Formats: sequence, structure tokens, C-alpha cells
Amino acid sequence: MFSSLKPYEGQQFSALRKQCQQNRSLFEDPLFPPVDQSLFYSENRIGRVTWKRPKDLCEDPHLFVNGISAHDLHQGQLGNCWFVAASSSLASREALWQKVIPDWKDQEWDKQKPENYAGIFHFRFWRFGEWIDVVIDDRLPTANGQLIYCHSNDSNEFWSALVEKAYAKLYGCYEALDGGNTADALVDFTGGVTEPMDLLEGKFSQEEAARNQLFERVLKIHNRGGLISCSIRATSQAEMEARLDCGLVKGHAYAVTDVRKVRLGTGLMAFFKSEKLSMIRMRNPWGQREWNGAWSDSSEEWKRVSKSERERLGVTVEDDGEFWMDFEDFCKHYTDLILCRLINTSYLSIHKTWEEAVMRSSWSHHDDPLRNRSGGCINHKATFLQNPQYVFDVKKAEDEVLICLQQQDRRARPKEGKGENLAIGFDIQRVELNREYRMHIIQKTVGSSVYINSRSVFVRKDLKEGRYVIIPTSFDPSLQGDFLLRVFTDIPSDCKELTLDEPPQTCWTGCCGYPKLVTQVHIHRADGLKAQDSDGSSDPYVIISCEGEKVRSPVHKDTQSPDFDLKAVFYRKNPKKPIRIQIYNKNILKDSFMGQVTMSGELSDLQQLHTVHLRDKGNRQSNDLPGFLSVSLVTSDVLTNI
Repeated sequence: MFSSLKPYEGQQFSALRKQCQQNRSLFEDPLFPPVDQSLFYSENRIGRVTWKRPKDLCEDPHLFVNGISAHDLHQGQLGNCWFVAASSSLASREALWQKVIPDWKDQEWDKQKPENYAGIFHFRFWRFGEWIDVVIDDRLPTANGQLIYCHSNDSNEFWSALVEKAYAKLYGCYEALDGGNTADALVDFTGGVTEPMDLLEGKFSQEEAARNQLFERVLKIHNRGGLISCSIRATSQAEMEARLDCGLVKGHAYAVTDVRKVRLGTGLMAFFKSEKLSMIRMRNPWGQREWNGAWSDSSEEWKRVSKSERERLGVTVEDDGEFWMDFEDFCKHYTDLILCRLINTSYLSIHKTWEEAVMRSSWSHHDDPLRNRSGGCINHKATFLQNPQYVFDVKKAEDEVLICLQQQDRRARPKEGKGENLAIGFDIQRVELNREYRMHIIQKTVGSSVYINSRSVFVRKDLKEGRYVIIPTSFDPSLQGDFLLRVFTDIPSDCKELTLDEPPQTCWTGCCGYPKLVTQVHIHRADGLKAQDSDGSSDPYVIISCEGEKVRSPVHKDTQSPDFDLKAVFYRKNPKKPIRIQIYNKNILKDSFMGQVTMSGELSDLQQLHTVHLRDKGNRQSNDLPGFLSVSLVTSDVLTNI
């Protein structure tokens, strides 16, 4: 998990603590000192602040009091409900918080050995593809003897305040956390990928089938250790943190702390009735102000559930900020849902194992079009394909593919104040099965992300077998910045960057020759093929051959009119050699020939669609075979035209 663990600004926790213990001194962090610059970008906005260590605030400080819980966190005088909501979700997952708070027993105050305490802590966050170990001292900002920012129910519990301080240090100052995206914090705590869902756009409140399907997905992600957050969109500044009649708050992040199918009925009837209700539990980071509708803490609906079931769910009648809703009401009131998947890449697992490809690069501007890597989105057709390009293969008949594009967060620049993230996104293009060099013409867009100035964008897409190119871009051209691309598939996708525009010149080029033409062959479909199987159908596939190179399509089952939609690209040294296209029928023992066509692929074939009759291997016109093939070719003597 931490093979790529990196100490933040080179600060090694163990070495610093040992040094303090030897000197019998408490750690004072020179990189995040107790001054206003650690709190604010510029001016002090809250008045006099006194930095105090936990031992100055209580007699018996602890990291945890009676364990860790979502109820430990209360938002302070900072608009970082997004961070507090994510921390609440984190607190409910032991395997996750123990990674963010490493060696917690060793970091805890030890009454038996007070001399070991050095006033130093460390926490870990996943940033831009690697885990960062952040060291802090325990001096916390206070006013009138109380913590100003995140704090716990128990006055002597400090884990939440210390984690918040480490996170503020990573961002540059506390004010950098004022307003943010819960999805970012969830990723920082887990290294997972987040999928934002617009509940209004999906019409989940009106369409029961879509709502049930969404609930099953939310339940699966929750049961597999993922983190979930939700909110009600505010459409104006006046609506921010406005309380609705139902008790919910607009423009405010909530943590989802449980997802269940609750059995209805009491007594023996509960066991004989199969009725279950889809339920979801949330927590307000304020620790108060709850939903007051159906299934709220003291509502009549809970009488429909047995006492044992209520105890199993942990239903309490307290204004502690945590409450249940049925999923239909949830979809009616909430507008945004964030699903943070923990991507399982371990083979020692009963759950689905994903194959991950990770690519790091940057958008960089150059005046030379072939060297420019900042072309903007597809709206800028003249420069779009100058962006970085990444090719990957889908090797199953159909596969669910997860793609996440992330940029370096520009908010974490304390000297410059809050920087604006780039508006980023990506396109997915289906390309030739043998594509090895960069694309120079737009092909077939099969998916695309939204463009947004968030830290990351995500797409989940079912793709058919074939080769694809991802083009990550900024919305506008000529913008520069680093990015991280993560691609998850069921079978290794062999994802890699396309860096060359054309076949390279080598020392053998003089004697072996160099391509004179480039031809793209597009097999659209075949019609009227002969039925060769006993069931009156066929399982055809096509092979394209050119100068010793062959490209083969997947097999199309039970059809005499296959939609091949197959592309191949050939860099041709001998333009006089024809391109041969053959169709075979897949059999158990030996595949049988169904017909072929031969194409010249001349320059005059530009954009031309051919519908040609299949012939036998002798290719004589008198030997026509059943069936027609629809094929188009594009040929150019400029190798960077296709």
C-alpha cells in the first residue's frame, strides 16, 4: 500500500521524534509555525488566536476516547464541511483510517511513559498517485481556551483536530480548506476513484427501476468498503447552508454512514414477510440538525420495525446529526451523490479484481504542432489531436472500463492564494486494431467526460472488444499543467502513451525501405454471406492483410450480415502491393473460407466507400461467392495525415 510513501518536504517522522526525545523537547514544526500565515492567505479573519498544545487544554489528552466514530467530528469556524463529512465517512472504516492515522497506538499519549511524548504526529494522504507522510506538531489554534476548527465531542480527544491540521499543512493553510470538494478528500483518504452522480439528471426520484439499480450500486460500494457523500445543491450564495423545512441543509456536505435493506414487520411476522425497505443513513458534520421526515429518529415509521432490527441498525433518538431516510425520499431531496470506489487490485480477493494502468504526464505548449501537447478540447479541431494520447485494448467481448483523470491541485499554493484549477476532461476514441502511432484524424468518439475545473473527472463506460485512445485535455488550448491518468479494466489493457507520429527512421531504413503511403482500411459490414453451419447461420470474422501484416477482427456469432466496424492502418513501403481482405467462418476444428476482396489502396481511394462482391482465392470474376463487403479506404502520402 505504501511502497511509494513519500515524506512531505523531506520531514522524516521517526528521525524528528527521536531527536526531540533525545533533547527532551517538544517538536516545533518550522514548516507550519503557529502564525497567521498558517491560518490565512492574507488577513486574519477571526481575531486573536492562541496556539495551544492538547496538554494545555485538558489534563488527560488522547488521540481517541472510546475508539473512533463518525460522531467524534464537529465542524468549527471554517467552511470545510466537505472535509469533515469525508472524515466522518473515514471514521467508520477501520481499515482506511488506520492508513491515514498510521501507528496510532504508538502515537497515542502514554501515561506510563510521559517522557516519550514529543509533541509530534504524522498522517498520510494520497496525493497525485503517491502516499504522502505529513508531519505536524501538536500546537492547535484556539480562542478563549476552545479549539477554533474541527473538534470532538470529548474535550480530551484530538484525532480530528490533528488530522485537520495535517491536511491544512498539505494545502498551505487552514483557509485553503474553506470551500472544497468532498470527492477530493475521499480520494486523499483512500487512493480510490470518485464517481459524482447528478440525481436530478438521472431522474432517480421519478423512475423506480433506475432508483433501484442505483441503490444496488450504492449498497455494493458501501459493502466493499467504499466511502460515500451527498449534498443538496445551492443555486445562489444566499442558499448556502440554508435550512429547509424538512431539516436538511442546502450547499452542505453529508457523510453517508450506512446503507441497508431493512426488514419490515415486528415479532414472528418479520421473518415470514419478505418486505424490505431500501434505507440510507447520513450524518451532518455539524453534529446536529437532522432530517425530520419519514424514518427520522422519533418518527412513527420505526414502529413498523422490530426492536431487534432497530438495535441492529443502531437507531437512537438524539440530535446527534445522524439520521435514516428511505432511498426514495433520499433521491427526492438530495441532488448530488459522490461514490468513492476502493479499486481492488489484489488477486487474493473474493471480490472483483481490477487491472490498473497509471500514466503521468503534462499539458505543455509548443509552437511546433507535432511537439505541442496542449491542444484544448475537441471544439478546437485544428489542435485537439496535439494533446497527449493513450492507447489501450479491451480484450473481452465487452468490458466495464473506469477512467479517472486528475490534475495537480492548484489550491495548495499558499504564497499565491487560492489558484484556479484548469477545466479538464477527456475523449475516448475507437481506433484501428493495430494503431501504434499517434492519431492525426478524429475517428469515432465512443465516450467523453464532462469538462470541469475540479481536481479529477471520472467516466465509467462499457466498451466492446477493440483498441481505443484516450485524449486528456484542458478545455482551452495552450494551457499547461501536470496530470495523472488511471485506467481500470478486467483484463490488462496494455495502456501506454503514443509518442511517435510515424514509423521511426532507423539504420536499416536505407536497405529495407521507408513507408511511402499510409492507408486506413475500414471494414463496415458484410451482407448475404452463405450459411455454413448446421443451424443455418455462420460465425464470421475478417482478416486484413497488407505487406505481411495481418489484422483480425473478433468473431461475430450467428449472423450472415456481420457489422464488423473494423479499422486497420498500414504504413506501406510498396504501394503496388494490394490489400487483401478475407472472411472466414469460425469452426471447432478448422475455420472455413467464405470469400475475399483485393483493394489497391491508391491515393485516389480517398474517403471512397466500396461495396464489392466476394470472390474465391483465385480472385477471378467468374468465381464470385455469396456475399458483399462494404469497405472504405483513406490513403495519403503524408504519413502524419491519418
